[in-house]
Amino acid sequence: MPDGLSEAERYPWLTADAREQLRALHESAHAPRFNHQCGDRLSAAGLARVRAYAQLLASEPPGWAPGRQPAWLAEFAARCHATVPFYRQYGAPPATFADTPTCDRADLSHAPWAFVPDDAALDDLIVYNTSGATGHPLDILSHPEASACYLPLLRAALATRGVELLGGRDPATGRLRVALVLACFQRRTYTYAAVLSFLGGAGFVKINLNTDDWRDPADRARYLDECQPEVLTGDPLSFAELARLEMQHRPKALISTAMALTPGLCAELEARWGCPVIDLYAMNEAGPIAALTPTGYAPLQPRLYFEVLDAEGRPCPLGERGEVTLTGGFNPFLPLLRYRTGDYARLAHVGGQPRLVELEGRAPVVFTGAAGQAINNIDVSGALKRFALPQYQLHQAADGALTLTARKSSAPLEKVRAALLGLFGAEQVVSMAESDPAAAPDGKVRQYTREAA
Repeated sequence: MPDGLSEAERYPWLTADAREQLRALHESAHAPRFNHQCGDRLSAAGLARVRAYAQLLASEPPGWAPGRQPAWLAEFAARCHATVPFYRQYGAPPATFADTPTCDRADLSHAPWAFVPDDAALDDLIVYNTSGATGHPLDILSHPEASACYLPLLRAALATRGVELLGGRDPATGRLRVALVLACFQRRTYTYAAVLSFLGGAGFVKINLNTDDWRDPADRARYLDECQPEVLTGDPLSFAELARLEMQHRPKALISTAMALTPGLCAELEARWGCPVIDLYAMNEAGPIAALTPTGYAPLQPRLYFEVLDAEGRPCPLGERGEVTLTGGFNPFLPLLRYRTGDYARLAHVGGQPRLVELEGRAPVVFTGAAGQAINNIDVSGALKRFALPQYQLHQAADGALTLTARKSSAPLEKVRAALLGLFGAEQVVSMAESDPAAAPDGKVRQYTREAA
């Protein structure tokens, strides 16, 4: 599926070498059936700003002292109150930052445009739709430069394990490297090859390991061996599938995100590839937030402040479990001001630096369909994303029966049920129930659960 842009619009900077790299990634005999086109859309000025952000990461280490707030926070909050329609409804900034009202995914889902500052230039606006690994679809308003800023943040995450993402040209071969491959394992997703100006024209590929996306299932390993990516990114489900392939290439590191990575799977993956596996805490609203270290998740962004709050929005005492709440960020169309993530952790300080400990993210769940097929929970989100379900929970009993429990909404439940049957199979047993909001007083539910067969 094309993105409607010309090559010059997709890659204002494109060099002859990068064009050849892009051609090779698309035309390999082992390439998947790509269904999308995507470029970084960075002008020379935009690339300079991304490089300046990378320099900021090097010159301003993320973090803040215990009991204190970062120096940039007050000015950022004042600007949000003055220029962002959603925050302007609060009135003047309170004298104490902790008295600022919180917001959450439901607010952003309802009116994403209300989070765009009045003075933001809209020429390069990107609307990114996420199917919602948590079951709550969302439109994210973003910018090409914000997307490119992921790269220096990934470099920072890799540096926590002593790994360097080089990009550029490999002197041993004389060819541009493939810097990153993002591997998914879903029923369907956008797939494409691209080149990255921030990394000197190095390649980036997003693939889906679903065999339906490939001419030959064995091409999955062949293509990865041909690309020889420096780093593989994905989630626990895609990495578990990768581990079953006869892939010979050994990347420098794996970066796992989107879902909780268990220590057992992490150990298996490190043994399989002989490289570090980095558990990255990230979300579409904020980008890469923190990387797991032996002392907890360490912050990556110098202009992102996180709190841990109780149900009333008050900061929890140090070491007490609460909801991770974010302020700051690098997306010009989505400045976050006390944004409740729906994830829970304890806040600790190690060596004077903040850490998120015992983070409860989005755990992967694999369901079983009526014919015994494995079904990724992300595919469930995709099947239900078109329905106005403010919150739902899908549970599979030991006998395979499904129960969808949803809060009351305008969604036609029979159509919701039909969508589940389309995914799981016509013989699947599905029951529907209305949830009790009081059953989850902190607003947190385990989106997907199943009993052992």
